[in-house]
Amino acid sequence: MLRLGVDLGGTKIEIVAFEEAEGGACRELLRRRVATPQGDYLATLHTVAGLVEAAEGELGRRGSVGIGTPGAESALDGRIKNANSTCLNGKPLRRDLQTLLQREVRLANDANCFALSEAIDGAGQGAEVIFGIILGTGVGGGIVLRGQALTGANRIAGEWGHNPLPLPQADDLPLPACYCGRAGCVETYLSGPGLAADHRRHGGEALTPEAIAAQAAAGDAACGATLARYAARLARALGSVINLLDPDVIVLGGGLSKLDRLYDEVPRLWAPHVFSDHIATRLLRHRHGDSSGVRGAARLWS
Repeated sequence: MLRLGVDLGGTKIEIVAFEEAEGGACRELLRRRVATPQGDYLATLHTVAGLVEAAEGELGRRGSVGIGTPGAESALDGRIKNANSTCLNGKPLRRDLQTLLQREVRLANDANCFALSEAIDGAGQGAEVIFGIILGTGVGGGIVLRGQALTGANRIAGEWGHNPLPLPQADDLPLPACYCGRAGCVETYLSGPGLAADHRRHGGEALTPEAIAAQAAAGDAACGATLARYAARLARALGSVINLLDPDVIVLGGGLSKLDRLYDEVPRLWAPHVFSDHIATRLLRHRHGDSSGVRGAARLWS
């Protein structure tokens, strides 16, 4: 069975084709990646449809299509809400893609797809409760319970990025404005752009997160302080998640999951914020890297 997974990201759109065998094992057949048309809904639709049609043309057969997207479908009318790729908000994305592709399309939040992939055969394999996090252009979260992605009554399960950062301290102020219309959201601190903006607010140069990490590793004190603030904020935010969800495993994905120091520092720093005498929750790096989103999207048909 040919399974096509599409990861509709803020900066890139990726498609992967898998051959699914009995027992759920998947073999990758094809992978393509293109830039996301910025701010252009119609161009985004046609880019996704074009990737699907090109993949099927190359492989010579038709497959199922699963899409991982920012935000979520409204339970009221199926239109996209809460996407940091704001051109998608208010649009009937699944309906429009089904019209273009002339078939049923399954769609889920990109963090849910990430978490599902890591739960099935990734870093969280075998765990009962998994919280998967994408720390990238935005901040997303997905919950997998006993192998099933949890969407929730309002289709927002796991959307921790738009909770306020817990216990704001002096160096967290003033609260940064968020595209969602509020201020001080977790995303404004823990996304890639949030990390870069925090560095500038504290007197640093305009640097990318990658450059901040590299200069911190080379001994730059200002960059090191920026990463220390980041780790402390992530620990506070995840402490609240552990208190509410009590997951076995938290898996990090996205570009900022490459920060090696997080896996040692954050579990040490979250202890004062967790209401327990012992913390068994493990913080792990993804197993499948950038592939987790598309793998999880393809798995929407498994």
